[in-house]
Amino acid sequence: MILNTILLQADSIAQSVTELTEPAKEKLSLFALLKEGGLLMIPLLLCSVAMVYIFWERFSAIRKAAVLDVNFVNRIREQIVAGNLQGAKSQCKNTDSPIARMIEKGVNRIGKPVDSIEKAMETAGKLEVYQLEKNMSALNTISRIAPMFGFLGTIAGMIILFFNIQQEGFSLEGIAGGIYTKMVTSAVGLIIGLLAHVAYDYLNAQINKMINKMEIAAAEFIDILQEPAKA
Repeated sequence: MILNTILLQADSIAQSVTELTEPAKEKLSLFALLKEGGLLMIPLLLCSVAMVYIFWERFSAIRKAAVLDVNFVNRIREQIVAGNLQGAKSQCKNTDSPIARMIEKGVNRIGKPVDSIEKAMETAGKLEVYQLEKNMSALNTISRIAPMFGFLGTIAGMIILFFNIQQEGFSLEGIAGGIYTKMVTSAVGLIIGLLAHVAYDYLNAQINKMINKMEIAAAEFIDILQEPAKA
């Protein structure tokens, strides 16, 4: 029993000595990795901030533009059929919507040829779509340049790494540590580019839905103008 106790204590002491002499393993920290990305993390940070701002601003604007009373066109029809053009104009002015502003352009030209009214409404519709697409090109640009910034950061890091190898000599540990830290910019750039691309496609889909609504409203308005001729 005494021998077993002595052996157990010796083993415990040996384990304690081993734990004290072994260097503590470093834990991988996301913040530390981002710091290792270097100066090119600054434009990537700016790209990410711009991406979030543009997406939220456009998302809010498009969602606001899509809000329209389902009976709006019917109320315009009632005013026009009753001959109350001023009431129809007031109805359009009091409604903050691209569709309302497009219809107002058509109401203002009632009495002119239908082709002239259609062209005026088409021009007004294009201007409204242009406002909806504001800053969308910047979002598309971010989706393309963010990965480039990332790759550039990795290439610059690898150049510095091989220069240090030439100056200080070969070290497997140093090479491994240098490579995984220099890949950070590529990963961050790809993530930002992917998110920006998804955001761009999503907003484009919402704008296309709005364009379809505007085309339907324009067609219904032209039908209203032609209803008396059918009667």
